[in-house]
Amino acid sequence: MKNQSNAGRRASGALKMGVSVMFAAVLSACVNYAGIHSDAKTTEPQQYATQQSIPAESGHWPAANWADQFGDAQLKALIDEALKGSPTLEQARARVASASAYSETAKASTMPRVDADYSLTRQQYSGTALVPPPTGGSWQTENKGLLSASYDLDLWGKNREALKAAISQLQASQADAEVVKLTLTTSIARTYNQLARLYALRDIAQQEIVQREQIDRITAGRIATGLDTEVERKTAQANLATSRATLKSLDGQILATRYQIAALLGAGPDRGLQIARPTLGIGDDVNLPDNLPADLVSRRPDIVAARWRVDAMTHDVKEAKAEFYPDINLSAAIGLDAFGFGRFLTAASRTASVGPAIHLPIFDAGELRAQLKGRYADFDYAVATYNQTLVTALSEVATQLAGVRSTDGQLVDAQTAQDAARQADSLALVQYKAGLTNQLTVLNADVNALAADQAVANLRMDRRDQQIALASALGGGFVDTSNTDQNAHVTSAPETSANAAH
Repeated sequence: MKNQSNAGRRASGALKMGVSVMFAAVLSACVNYAGIHSDAKTTEPQQYATQQSIPAESGHWPAANWADQFGDAQLKALIDEALKGSPTLEQARARVASASAYSETAKASTMPRVDADYSLTRQQYSGTALVPPPTGGSWQTENKGLLSASYDLDLWGKNREALKAAISQLQASQADAEVVKLTLTTSIARTYNQLARLYALRDIAQQEIVQREQIDRITAGRIATGLDTEVERKTAQANLATSRATLKSLDGQILATRYQIAALLGAGPDRGLQIARPTLGIGDDVNLPDNLPADLVSRRPDIVAARWRVDAMTHDVKEAKAEFYPDINLSAAIGLDAFGFGRFLTAASRTASVGPAIHLPIFDAGELRAQLKGRYADFDYAVATYNQTLVTALSEVATQLAGVRSTDGQLVDAQTAQDAARQADSLALVQYKAGLTNQLTVLNADVNALAADQAVANLRMDRRDQQIALASALGGGFVDTSNTDQNAHVTSAPETSANAAH
């Protein structure tokens, strides 16, 4: 008996060893992600040379109501109207709602699931199969009701990483909505400034018509005294007609710009006809805030969106890595199952089940490795997009600041030229009327004065347009308020909670 007992123990030990060896062999043969990685890193803004092009000037970041600095109540009202009814913003809000719903779906995957099912089946059972007579060969009504529950243990964090990725995508979509909002308000302000430009040029064109009407009258008087001929008269009339055509062209552009603003508001073109002439002021002094470019990453919604997408791709990679590991799902069910209705609610009809389900990928022809490679490619793309977005943002700030500074310098010289051209035009007109000079001198002086007036008007409008664009480049008052724990930069390729491939 003792020998039989020892033999049994030896057999049991051999069986356990055999199972262990077989299990180890299965693990060694299963798919793994060895050799798949990424070296992509997000760039810190301090790595870029910006000290000369983006100097610290102790200025202030734009406020959310940055457009109010121009002192035009109508502009403020137009922006408020657009933020309430623009279809573009409605599209952005719909994308946020979609991302939110997706994150809720991902969250549900991390929780237990409970379901209730009931079925009623009328079936004729075969008399020569598994079910013996009298049930076999007869029609039976089967009533079945089950209450089931299941829970994925998520040992390797696959579902948790999917949830984190979905939350990051939601944050990115919310930042995208802020990008749309900033783009819309900037477009309205710049188009509104263009409307102001057209009105200023119209004033100049109207003044030019008055000036050329005066030249035409003087020319008619000089013809009567024999100082000029019909050539000068026709020249004066041609110039007058050209000025009137310019005025009509500007009226058409003003109308079209009003329609553009109405479209930005999400309204019909008739809304544009109600827009009065702009009364825009100069605006605040232009001085860059300190801590540029470091603070720009939390002030520009497009940079924030790009950073959240890098974070989402990081969790997507971790989720794809977790797919390589065993997946264990616990399930249980309890209910009633009976033929007919009479015995359905009796204790004898009770049915129950409980147990785990284990899934381990062993051979999938490279599907999981290909999926992980794709996730890493998406991660690399997200990192490159973030880095490019940062470079573009720094370039926009530097470009708009350079434009403002250059325009300020040009305005000084342009106003000096305007004063001189206006004086020359007045003197030439007086001399022409007195018979001391010819029409060509007057027309040249008039053209120079017209060009000088237009140059000053355009420079002033350009300067305000650059100021609006600079406010937008600095984020337009946006401040990232997302979770600071999630707000850290991803500076290296993502790692998984399981440090090595099995």
